[in-house]
Amino acid sequence: MPPPRHERYGFWPSAIDSALVVAQSVRIGRPQLDGEAVYWTELRPSDGGRNVLLRRVGDGAVEDLTPDRFSVRSRVHEYGGGDYLATDGELFFVNDADQRVYRKREGMEPEAITPAGTARYADFVLDRARSRLYAVQELHGDGREALNRLVSISLYGSGVTPLVWGADFYSNPRLSPDGTSLCWLAWHHPNMPWDGTTLLRAEFDDAGALGDPHVVAGGDDESIFQPLFAADGTLYFVSDRRGFWNLYRSNGRGTECVMRADAEFGMPQWVFGMSTYALTPDGTVICAYTRDGVWRLGRLTTDGPLEPIALPYQTLAYVVADAKRAVLLGCAYDRPDALLEVDWTTHRSRVIRESSHLDLDPGYLSTPRHLSLTNREGDTIYAFYYPPSHPDVCGPEGERPPMIVKSHGGPTVAATIALSMKTLFWTSRGFAILDVNYGGSTGYGRSYRRRLDGRWGEIDVHDCIDAAQGVAAMGLADRDRLLITGGSAGGYTTLCALTFHDLFIGGSSHYGVSDPTTLAQETHKFESRYDARLFGATDANAAVYRERSPIHFAERLSCPVIFFQGGEDRVVPPSQAERMVDALREKGVAVEYHLFPNEGHGFRRAENIVTATEAELRFFQSILGRS
Repeated sequence: MPPPRHERYGFWPSAIDSALVVAQSVRIGRPQLDGEAVYWTELRPSDGGRNVLLRRVGDGAVEDLTPDRFSVRSRVHEYGGGDYLATDGELFFVNDADQRVYRKREGMEPEAITPAGTARYADFVLDRARSRLYAVQELHGDGREALNRLVSISLYGSGVTPLVWGADFYSNPRLSPDGTSLCWLAWHHPNMPWDGTTLLRAEFDDAGALGDPHVVAGGDDESIFQPLFAADGTLYFVSDRRGFWNLYRSNGRGTECVMRADAEFGMPQWVFGMSTYALTPDGTVICAYTRDGVWRLGRLTTDGPLEPIALPYQTLAYVVADAKRAVLLGCAYDRPDALLEVDWTTHRSRVIRESSHLDLDPGYLSTPRHLSLTNREGDTIYAFYYPPSHPDVCGPEGERPPMIVKSHGGPTVAATIALSMKTLFWTSRGFAILDVNYGGSTGYGRSYRRRLDGRWGEIDVHDCIDAAQGVAAMGLADRDRLLITGGSAGGYTTLCALTFHDLFIGGSSHYGVSDPTTLAQETHKFESRYDARLFGATDANAAVYRERSPIHFAERLSCPVIFFQGGEDRVVPPSQAERMVDALREKGVAVEYHLFPNEGHGFRRAENIVTATEAELRFFQSILGRS
């Protein structure tokens, strides 16, 4: 094998082009089990961003279940999730175009069981004995804030009946095994579900109406995640009451911690239908948990310790299980995202479906390092570092690579390990990537998550800067060729870093926030009070919004920036990008703006992903050409 040739960092030739980025953009969604069948969804950019429902029975062929005119997607809370239910051989799903619930029986066309209108639905559970579904409903109209409540939906199209109302938000309606009671989560403004939620339970009367609920767990300062009934009626849930999202159970006489550890068994509930654990008929718990940035799978019995189940994947989600198997999603840095089936007694696993077929020279794979760094306040911060990687090329001797710092969205989420063709698109061209889990990220306990409270636009920005400088000091990046990128909340962090600091030589904002003041007035209900906790804003210090708004200090920003925006984005409206672009153009800053009229918050269409990827590369290479 000839030695690698030396070429300039950032300009290496690469076999990973924008078409490969799109090919890997197929997203496998939440699985469900129904007898021998496994169901899941797939988001397909090559099909106009349509979300398709699929099934495989046993070792049989995979089949598409939803006709071409349907796309399975809920828009409750805008982010959706919980958009279908597979049970007893029947399907219930939300169609994106009209947000109605459809019922599909074997061999028959889907039929709507909710009326046309402005209502949206998510998070279903079937009550076969009463011939109805329970679901979260979100009502829009009349210019007022959306109304959220729990409803029952007749299986025979006879109507939708309100069941529970009064809270600002609801999720996770779940029916007890004997059908006598229902549990659910509720929370109020200004909380987000990772701040404080309440788990409630109520009994049905003979007429099928719910009685007065009682509180099982939770409150304004305790986050409850994924309540789930066991076969014997015990109610399990995840709580962060002791500082980490750990697993608990309640049997009506009291509550006990099932597994206490400095690890997270939950995650931020941005969408409906999330699951990190499942219960088997004999009471075994199959659970995913994260520690030190890596997710693991385990088996927990009533009389034993947590038994690890080894898998070659570092990020796990959407765990479901039955008497003999668990099915879940797995991500790793060296293989495509996959839908996995695990025999939880023998620990043998197999792949049901992969998001793409990886035909790539292993030399292109960039192996991440989980770094613990120290910020300016002496606190530990975490990040994943991806070095440049190429089978035939290396950088000039004695030279360090340019580095792109990624600030994740949310901001209450986390960067995780996964094979990202977008990451390899950059590392195969000679860029290093630093994916920062700044203070406020999840996966490291409640106190780390709460570090951002009152300090959004400061802690996240400082942590990205300090992490970049720390990595450069380790000799892993060129301090004079640092770039930054982020989407949504990460776009806000990016714009703050570029506006109020001078470390980075350029950046990119993907549907990012430039003016938090107007965002609070323009955004949707789910996040409409999120900013109050993040900024610590009160009537006495309302000026904090202006002080941390890049749009009001655009004259300080002097490096090139490229913006990407969806025209149909209701989470971060186009005005957030356009006002900043106009201000920078007026100042004479090198700026590009790419508006995709048919995209929302995040891009789904293949042609738009290709355009954005190639434009960002040209822009960053032009910056390096001037550095």
